[in-house]
Amino acid sequence: MTASEEQINVLIVDDHERSRLGNRLVLNSVDDITVVGEAATGEEAIAQVEALKPDVVLMDVRMPGMDGIEATRLITGASSAVRVVVLTTFDLDRYAFGSLQAGASAFLLKSATPDTLINAVRVVSQGDAVVEPRITRRLIDAFVTPDEPSGTVSSRDERLDRLSPREIEVLSCIGRGLSNQEISDLFFLSAATVKTHVNRIFAKLDLRDRVQAVILAREQSLHRDIDPAL
Repeated sequence: MTASEEQINVLIVDDHERSRLGNRLVLNSVDDITVVGEAATGEEAIAQVEALKPDVVLMDVRMPGMDGIEATRLITGASSAVRVVVLTTFDLDRYAFGSLQAGASAFLLKSATPDTLINAVRVVSQGDAVVEPRITRRLIDAFVTPDEPSGTVSSRDERLDRLSPREIEVLSCIGRGLSNQEISDLFFLSAATVKTHVNRIFAKLDLRDRVQAVILAREQSLHRDIDPAL
């Protein structure tokens, strides 16, 4: 670890001891990540977050008692500084999507490679989200509120008035599940410019990450009409 890198403290939450051990070994194998604690239930996770103040929580979804969804909602609701990485067995698991809606910043399969898990912890600790575009699209198709019947108008979120026309377009693309590179290609913008737009959207709308942006864009039906000529 270089002097410029900050240590990332992680809490592992899983009711299976073997899973906790495996994830601990993976995360502790790199210099910039340290597992500071473990929990076997949602209740224990909340107590450990309060006591240990981790940067990232690695959260199993299905646990006895309080499940990962409710634990995630309470953890992210109490602190905007703590990031949650959700682990699930199936990539279209309703429990996992519920956790994303509850404030989790990452969605990973339990079969993810060690490198993928390590990268997810690093990325979310910096304030970004880890839901690859193809998974985002499948989540959208399966779980986000479907398009409303013709003639029905959603209540407009007044926060959208804070955005510039270009930022509205970028948010629309996010709602369709496009990656930054795809947005860059669509509007002939540099990758750096797109990233700046995305970061400004998050800041202006008080969004935690890309997951929340997708949900907002879909709820506001911004994904329906994108004119790349604008």
